[in-house]
Amino acid sequence: MDFITISNAVLWIVVILQSIVIYALTRQVGVLFERVAPAGALAINQTIEVGAIAPNLALQSLDSKLVDVGGKSANNRSQLLFFVSPDCPVCKTLLPALKSAAKSEKSWIDLILASDGKQEHAAFVKQYELEQHPYIVSELLGKSYGVSKLPYAVVIDETGKVASMGIINSREHLDSLFEAKERKIPSIQAYMQDQASEEKFVEIK
Repeated sequence: MDFITISNAVLWIVVILQSIVIYALTRQVGVLFERVAPAGALAINQTIEVGAIAPNLALQSLDSKLVDVGGKSANNRSQLLFFVSPDCPVCKTLLPALKSAAKSEKSWIDLILASDGKQEHAAFVKQYELEQHPYIVSELLGKSYGVSKLPYAVVIDETGKVASMGIINSREHLDSLFEAKERKIPSIQAYMQDQASEEKFVEIK
């Protein structure tokens, strides 16, 4: 064999080995992706708990309409109470995803926006085209629901109970609240921890 033939043979062997390694890594990444589920919204709250009766308040929205927050629904609908602020950068980046989620889930849930302070709320609503959703400016509302960080969301089910809640930093976090309500679990984190504990218990046995 001449040198060119030998070098080509070696090169093909290297290419084949690299292909095998890449394929193996791709499979491992796929397995890892299946095992590691996206983290849900972090439910940090010292005022209310999931499963508790949601504080029932009748408050005036920015457009002077009376809005009932909490309480048993007469038409079997849930509420998504989303706390924002005009000076919260993360809130602003999430608004397109929030409006999209509200539109896709409109068959069963109503979006209510909540804020407080003396910021330019009217300008904020107009700039981000939030007019179709009730916007409540109330310090009492935030305190009643134990909101300490923004953006924060609370899902209130049709019976007037807190179905899920947490800090929202992405559309996935928001969807995790809907998933938690559907599964009737406190949070996705709690579900994952329970699953891990069950798997560990089975391994020990």
